[in-house]
Amino acid sequence: MSGGRRKEEPPQPQLANGALKVSVWSKVLRSDAAWEDKDEFLDVIYWFRQIIAVVLGVIWGVLPLRGFLGIAGFCLINAGVLYLYFSNYLQIDEEEYGGTWELTKEGFMTSFALFMVCVADNFTASHLDHLLHCHPL
Repeated sequence: MSGGRRKEEPPQPQLANGALKVSVWSKVLRSDAAWEDKDEFLDVIYWFRQIIAVVLGVIWGVLPLRGFLGIAGFCLINAGVLYLYFSNYLQIDEEEYGGTWELTKEGFMTSFALFMVCVADNFTASHLDHLLHCHPL
């Protein structure tokens, strides 16, 4: 008996219509990627927006940017970055996905809620010592 174990071969990429299936992550980073599945592209837009919300929420909470300027800044950056991503970088036809407005608002409210939670958490955490040493009236 030999003590060696047989190596398992890595799984082969799935075939789709006779061609190799490309992962979503490689499509996200390539400007010439073809998006055959509409829902897959909308999922990418949704999750990209959530990542932006967490990053901006942490930054806004630490700085601290509050009030109308903080919220307006988030809205402009969030919508602007995604618009530049899908219109200039990917150069997709927005009408295939319901128009520019549909892509711009895809997942916006959930990202706004996530942004607000991140701002509140990070503001509280970074300014906790100041908040605990408040003097009573």
